[in-house]
Amino acid sequence: MQLTQKPTHVRYLILLMLFLVTTINYADRATIAIAGSSLQKDLGIDAVTLGYIFSAFGWAYVAGQIPGGWLLDRFGSKKVYALSIFTWSLFTVLQGFVGEFGMSTAVVALFMLRFLVGLAEAPSFPGNARIVAAWFPTAERGTASAIFNSAQYFATVLFAPLMGWIVYSFGWEHVFIVMGILGIVFSLVWLKVIYSPREHPRINDAEFKHIADNGGMVDMDQKGKKSDGPKWDYIRQLLTNRMMLGVYLGQYCINGITYFFLTWFPVYLVQERGMTILKAGFIASLPAICGFIGGVLGGVISDYLLRKGHSLTFARKAPIIAGLLVSSSIVACNYVDVEWMVVGFMALAFFGKGVGALGWAVVSDTSPKQIAGLSGGLFNTFGNIASITTPIVIGYIISSTGSFKWALVFVGANALVAVFSYLVIVGPIKRVVLKEPPAKGGDEVTGNLSQAHS
Repeated sequence: MQLTQKPTHVRYLILLMLFLVTTINYADRATIAIAGSSLQKDLGIDAVTLGYIFSAFGWAYVAGQIPGGWLLDRFGSKKVYALSIFTWSLFTVLQGFVGEFGMSTAVVALFMLRFLVGLAEAPSFPGNARIVAAWFPTAERGTASAIFNSAQYFATVLFAPLMGWIVYSFGWEHVFIVMGILGIVFSLVWLKVIYSPREHPRINDAEFKHIADNGGMVDMDQKGKKSDGPKWDYIRQLLTNRMMLGVYLGQYCINGITYFFLTWFPVYLVQERGMTILKAGFIASLPAICGFIGGVLGGVISDYLLRKGHSLTFARKAPIIAGLLVSSSIVACNYVDVEWMVVGFMALAFFGKGVGALGWAVVSDTSPKQIAGLSGGLFNTFGNIASITTPIVIGYIISSTGSFKWALVFVGANALVAVFSYLVIVGPIKRVVLKEPPAKGGDEVTGNLSQAHS
């Protein structure tokens, strides 16, 4: 009877939850961008100050990656992620009340609250990568990672028009309150739905066996296998691995493009292209639709290439390199004045960036089992240094040149450096096998799961 049992598809419900939580995650990051122009006017702040406020999230998000990854390895994805969702949502709500203070106090309060949102969100993407590594076989992991990652575009598609309307109709404060309450409610849903594969009440043996036999790290959160603390020698091994360093550089550059869209893009539409914030909210959703389509397509193409017998290296690198070359077309916006052409090039650039954004699939393919959360945290630390540098650099470029032209050149250059990194530095993509001083049985076998695909 067991042999003829049809497998359940609980992993798709888990993927839906990752998609929804990442949508909320990115919507909460983007609140400040939609509110930015109105907020700048109300608080009387200049472009450089706004750039620093945009960057506040990134400082804490980067600082929290390694501790967040360790917490995931120590206490498991379910509890740590639920607390993360609740906390960042609460800090989002509180941003809606900074206007009650005087200008200088409001700026400091807003910076601090954005900082705390970044700190609370730190475990989110390492948590996503851990859950995908546990729930999905190797040949499904590219699509699964692309789907949760594409939620960043879906967040803009779904929420940018809504948030633009809220700012236009009720004022910028209400954006933070509405989005924060939504996240608090979702944190309760998360606790009801998320489990590890071995503990989920709705999974059957056939689905569990399919995942376990095809590369899923199903016992990652098994009781009794908790990490004692950050393994500094493990981190050293990752930091001296050429493949991982190339992946980290690539992710930094890819996130440079992401954070232009998350921070300055609506301001660009209002200040450089003369749109109202209501119109900018709707226009910002068009490139995001293309980014979403590209994001899902990149993962589907990658897994298709893998199933057709191509190496893991080719299957991951081909969409990344092709997509990022397309995304460098953002620079063409400097040479057109017609509104639909500007939006068209932005949409093309975001589509290409979506196709190329397979970094989290690569993390799921390469992370050692012992420190999957920590490995994802380290990857995200490097990637999200761009969340600090990009808003600030663009703020200074606008302040010194009076326009966005060189800012777009800066964004396009990020895409080309990422292409160089994957072409020249990364080399073959395979799971990293760590050297452990006290050998622990069983880890080496799981550590080699993806080697056959390389």
